[in-house]
Amino acid sequence: MSVSSPLAHRARKAKTKLQLGRSVAIPDGPEKAVLDRVPNPHPDDRYLARFTFPEFTSICPVTGQPDFGHLVIDYVPGKWLVESKSLKLFLQSFRNHGAFHEDVTVGIAKRVADLLDPQWLRIGGYFNPRGGMPIDVFWQTGNPPSEVWLPDQGVAGYRGRG
Repeated sequence: MSVSSPLAHRARKAKTKLQLGRSVAIPDGPEKAVLDRVPNPHPDDRYLARFTFPEFTSICPVTGQPDFGHLVIDYVPGKWLVESKSLKLFLQSFRNHGAFHEDVTVGIAKRVADLLDPQWLRIGGYFNPRGGMPIDVFWQTGNPPSEVWLPDQGVAGYRGRG
C-alpha cells in the first residue's frame, strides 16, 4: 500500500498540463519554451532551492559562435516551485538563441521570478571567455531573507590555464 502525498496528488491532477512524465522536444527558442510550476509543499518554511546548469549554451548575436556558461539559480520559494524538467527545457532552448550574456542571464531570472513570485531569487551566470574575456553576470530580486542560509554559488572565477 502506498501513501500519496498532497503534492503528488496535485501533480497527478495537473499532469496533463505539466511537461513532466511525457516526451517533450526542446523548444526552438526561449520565447516558445513553457515553464511549469508546482505547489510548494512547505510554503510556510523558508529554505533555499538551487538549480545548477553547468553546460549552458547560447549563441553570440554578433558572430553566431556558441557561448558556453555555467548558471546557478538560487531561490527562496513562496507558494510555488519551478518544475525542473520544464526549467531544463527552457534553458536548453537557448542553444540556438542569439543574445548577449547580460540579456540571457537577466532574462532567465526575470522569467523564473515572474512565474514563481518567490520570496527571493538570485542568478549567477558564469560565462567562458568571449574575445579573450570571461563575462560573469549576477542579478537578484532584492535583499535575501536574513534567516535563510545562502551558500556560496561554488563557481570559481575564471583563471585561465596558467
